[in-house]
Amino acid sequence: MFASDMNPARDAGRVTTAGAVLFPIQFTWPHGGRSVFLSGSFNRWTELVPMSQVEGCPNVFQAVYAVPLGCHEYKFFVDGEWRHDERQPHKTVEYGIVNTFDAMPIPAEVPLVHPRSEILNNMEVDNGLMHRVSAVTLNQAMPRISEEDVTASRHRIAVYLQAHTAYELLPESGKVVALDVALPVQQAFHILSEQSCCFQGIPLAPLWDFRRGKFVGVITASDFILILRELVNNRSNLTEEELETHSIAAWKEGKAYLKGQVDGHGRPIPKELIYASPSENLKDVALKILQSGVAIVPIIHLEDGLFPQLLHLASLAGILKCICRYVKHCPSSLPILQLPIYAIPLGTWVPRIGESSSRPFAMLRLTASLSSALDMLVEAHVSSIPIVDDNDSLVDVYCRSDIMALAKGRAYTHNLNEMTVHQALQLGLDSNPPYGTRSQRCQMCLRTDTLLKVMEQLANPGVRRLVIVEAGSNRVEGITSLTDIFRFLLG
Repeated sequence: MFASDMNPARDAGRVTTAGAVLFPIQFTWPHGGRSVFLSGSFNRWTELVPMSQVEGCPNVFQAVYAVPLGCHEYKFFVDGEWRHDERQPHKTVEYGIVNTFDAMPIPAEVPLVHPRSEILNNMEVDNGLMHRVSAVTLNQAMPRISEEDVTASRHRIAVYLQAHTAYELLPESGKVVALDVALPVQQAFHILSEQSCCFQGIPLAPLWDFRRGKFVGVITASDFILILRELVNNRSNLTEEELETHSIAAWKEGKAYLKGQVDGHGRPIPKELIYASPSENLKDVALKILQSGVAIVPIIHLEDGLFPQLLHLASLAGILKCICRYVKHCPSSLPILQLPIYAIPLGTWVPRIGESSSRPFAMLRLTASLSSALDMLVEAHVSSIPIVDDNDSLVDVYCRSDIMALAKGRAYTHNLNEMTVHQALQLGLDSNPPYGTRSQRCQMCLRTDTLLKVMEQLANPGVRRLVIVEAGSNRVEGITSLTDIFRFLLG
C-alpha cells in the first residue's frame, strides 16, 4: 500500500475473484476533506482511486470501481492520511482498521441503477457502498435483452406518440417571439443574445416575411457561426459594418449561394420552412426534427383567409418530457429503459485503443482558439464540444448557443484566431452569470446510468446533451444527446 498501516504483498492474498465477473460498486466518503482517494484489496492496494466531490454536498466524495465477486477490504486516503468510515462495516486486522463488504450478485428484480436523488437522500445513513449495475465482465459483456423486448418497447412508445398531438405541447401560458426578415442581421443577433428569443436554452427565432404574409424560416446561433466564419476567413464581401444594414433576408440568400443552393439561372432557391400543425401526432413531429436536422419545429395554425398563427416551438426535449410522464406509470412494460446506456450503446463514444470510430468525437483544450471551435462545430456537425484538461477530464462544454455571447459588446470584431475558448466562455459568464454556472452547463452521466435516468435528465429544460464521464476522474468517455435518444427509440 502507500502507507505504513498495511502491507500490499500480504493484503494481495485477500483478493477473491470468480472468473472474469466484475461488479461496479459506488463508494462514498461522507466526512469531508480536500483530496480523497480509495484503495483496497480489490486492486491489490496498488492504486489510489481518486474520488470526486458530489455537487451540492461539499463533504461527500464518491467513486465507482469494478470489483470481483467475493469479500473485500478497503480504506480512504484523506488529505494524506489513511482513514476508515466508522459507519460502514469494519474490522481490525494486523495492519489497522479497514472497512469490509461482500460483492454479491443483484437479484434480477432489483433496479439496475439507484436514482441520484435516492443516493443523495440516503447519504445520512449507512450507505457508503452502493451497487450500480449487475454483473459486468472484463470483456464488457453486457446485460442482455431480447430483440423482441426491444421491438415491443419501441412499439409501445411509438403507439403513445401517435396517439398524442403537437397541441399537447402548448404551455398554459407563454409567448413566442418572431423576427421580421427585413431586420438587420446585427440587430437580430443582439436580440438573440439578450435571450428574449431563447427557447429551452436555444437562442433562435422564427422569421416572418411581412411582404409574403407567411413564416419563412428560423434564425439560430448556427447562422451567427457561419457569418463569423465568413468574416474570419474573408470568403465573402460581407464586412462587419455591413452587418448593421445587411438584412436577415439578404443573409439567407447569401447563405444559399455559399451552399450552392441555386437554380439553373443562378438564383437562390429559398429553403422551405419545416413546420407542424397542432393536430400532427408527436411521432411525426419528432421525425421531422430528426430528418431535417433542426433544433425546433414551429407549430403553426393555418386557416383560409387568415394570417398563420404561431402557437409554439416543438422540440425533442418537449416530446421526451411527454414520454417520461408516460413511462413513469409503466416502467416494467418497457424493459429497455432499465438497460445501462453502454449496453445499447447510446451516443458517440471516445474510441478505445485499437478501435475505429465511424463518428468523429471532438474535444478541445481551454487554450484552443475560438476559431478552431467554430470550425469544429460546423465541420463535425455537432452542437457542442467537451472542453477537457490534459488528462481528458471534463472542464466545461462549448455549445453552438455560447457563440451568442460574442454578440454583446461587438466582441465578434475581435480576432477569433487569437481569442481562446477559455476567454470566450468567460465572456459568456460575465455577460450572463446564470448562464455561466458550471453545474448548469456541464450536465454529466455515467456509462452505467440507465436509459430511463438519461431520458429524465435530458427532459429537463435547457439540457440538450449529457457528457458521459468516468466515475471519480470525470474523464470524458462520450456524449449523448436528445437526437441519440430519439434515433434509438424510434428505431
